[in-house]
Amino acid sequence: MSQIELLLPKMGESVAEATIIKWLKKEGDAVKADEPIIEIATDKVDSEVPSPEDGVLVKCTVKEGDVVQVGQLIAVIQTGSGTAVVASTPAAAAPAPVPAAPVAPEVPFVPATAELPSNSESNRFYSPLVRNIAKSENVSMQELDRIQGQGQGGRVTKEDLMQYIKGRGTAPAPAAAPAAPAAPAASVAPAAAPVTPAAPVAKAPSTDAPKAKSNIVIGPNDEIVEMDRMRKLIADHMVMSKQTSPHVTSYVEADVTNIVLWRDKVKKSFEQKEKTKITFTPIFMEAIAKAIKDFPGVNVSVDGTQIIKRGDINLGMATALPSGNLIVPVIRNADQLNLVGLAKKVNDLADRARQNKLTPDEIQGGTFTLTNVGTFGNVMGTPIINQPQVAILAVGAIRKKPAVIETPHGDFIGIRHMMFLSHSYDHRVVDGALGGQFVKRVAEYLEAFDINREI
Repeated sequence: MSQIELLLPKMGESVAEATIIKWLKKEGDAVKADEPIIEIATDKVDSEVPSPEDGVLVKCTVKEGDVVQVGQLIAVIQTGSGTAVVASTPAAAAPAPVPAAPVAPEVPFVPATAELPSNSESNRFYSPLVRNIAKSENVSMQELDRIQGQGQGGRVTKEDLMQYIKGRGTAPAPAAAPAAPAAPAASVAPAAAPVTPAAPVAKAPSTDAPKAKSNIVIGPNDEIVEMDRMRKLIADHMVMSKQTSPHVTSYVEADVTNIVLWRDKVKKSFEQKEKTKITFTPIFMEAIAKAIKDFPGVNVSVDGTQIIKRGDINLGMATALPSGNLIVPVIRNADQLNLVGLAKKVNDLADRARQNKLTPDEIQGGTFTLTNVGTFGNVMGTPIINQPQVAILAVGAIRKKPAVIETPHGDFIGIRHMMFLSHSYDHRVVDGALGGQFVKRVAEYLEAFDINREI
């Protein structure tokens, strides 16, 4: 009979923490090897952590809603011949205060969902992790606004907040010393306990602040719906992107008649041969990858005053989910895939995104993003940059339009399949010339598509 410590596993590159969504097993339950025992969420992807062996879940060291670091203990599983007896052991051990001791220190550090507003009255951005910690430590929004952040653009990081909390914890000590000589101090001691209600007091202004700020009048037929976790993350990310990058958008119109006719001609044989459908998205991806090689200045990130030139071309594709939310899976080294490889990758990622089966690694590391607003019948859009990238391209609906066709024998008007491309870019590092030339080059690659191309 032995015990196994179950640690939060590493879930992908640059993924350092996860939120505990739901325990699928409770203490005392028997578990089987590879059986999911807990649901977790990292950024936009929900995952399950399985049991490594058969046994009994004897201890859960984290609670639903907690934010847990990779490598942190989340459960203890007992294995071996004595596991059948252990099923009743947790009940006897439960009253003992010993098991609860390790859990207590973790609560302040891995708090439940915060209820602080996303932004302060000064429109300062705070990440969900910072707001969660602030909530659990009873740090009001007014206090957050006074913290000098060391992050990008002066943002408050987790380290800044923890340092402030540490300093705040020591600050009351000197204040208590002068108060000691006063005779009422002893009698006021019981009132020190009610100071804990100051937590709700700090919370009240937070919840009232948005109402006072928005001045929204709720009518008798109105319905208030709380944002789900993913929508909150998207909202925070979009606000942060607009605050970080000065957005500029350039537009071009492309004649994609050859692409439409080629796809109509080969889509049945393509699906029979490759066991997957050919959509317009991989063709757009191929053109974007080629244009990035011509203009690598759009395939960069910004870190303060430093420009990071990305060595790989990892293309993200914005994908709408059945819930109405959005996720951006990434095709790594897209320039190294042919059209068939791109088609299979696009379809696989899109399908698994809608089934909530993406891994955390598959939404990380993008260097440029494509979003297809034409899917919803829109002719163009002004997309928001997916940080820390510096550019994003939106493709609109393909429509038949009369257009002037130039030939060696003269110009004439014909019916063509036309599409708008909208290129939003970070004007800190991408000027109008580069941003405009890039999107024009993408259009040129699309217009030059070979209608006789072999699969």
